[in-house]
Amino acid sequence: MSTTPNLRTLAEFYIRGLTEGAINASDVIKWADEVIIAAPKTEDWMIEISTCGEDDRMAVLHHLHAVQGTLDEAALATLLESRK
Repeated sequence: MSTTPNLRTLAEFYIRGLTEGAINASDVIKWADEVIIAAPKTEDWMIEISTCGEDDRMAVLHHLHAVQGTLDEAALATLLESRK
C-alpha cells in the first residue's frame, strides 16, 4: 500500500472485521483512542467509539458508519488481504 488508508477506509475495514468476527470491539476502541490523540479536531464518532464498552459490538458498528470520507477500495482490499 503506497499511502496510509484514510479514516473512512479504516472504518470500513473495522466494520467488516467486526461483522465477520475477525476483529473485537476492543481493537476498534483502541484505534479510536489513537485517532483522538492524533486528530487535529475531534469528531463525535471518535468519542462515541472511544467510550463504548468492549462488549458493545453493535454500538461500535453503529458509530463506525458515521465516519465520513471517501472509501479507497484498493487500500481496503490490501487491508483485508493482510488480515488473512
